Amino acid sequence: MVKSFTDKPGLGDLMKKAQEMQKKMQDIQKQVTEMKVTGQAGGDLVKVLMNGQHKAEKTTLNPTILEEEISIIEDLITAAINDASTKVEKGTREKMSSLTGIKLPDGFNLPEDNG
Repeated sequence: MVKSFTDKPGLGDLMKKAQEMQKKMQDIQKQVTEMKVTGQAGGDLVKVLMNGQHKAEKTTLNPTILEEEISIIEDLITAAINDASTKVEKGTREKMSSLTGIKLPDGFNLPEDNG
């Protein structure tokens, strides 16, 4: 009788662990997608709600900001978006480190699921 590679002791366990890891990764990707963060600038003058896919969902302006020059308002909106984006990346790294047990470096991004 010829044994296949899957008959070797431990290989079945390895395949099972790989499947479990893949399932956990899918769960984390779903959590990241559903994540919501708020970026702020100028104290509470500008707030941007962003999801885990880096899509801005809502922008809130404190009415007092309308007294400022347009260039200041534009800069604060940009800063709030960047703050939210940084928070999404940090949340992603934290979720990934819970899977791997390894603290991932700044700038690490999950591959996007375009399917």
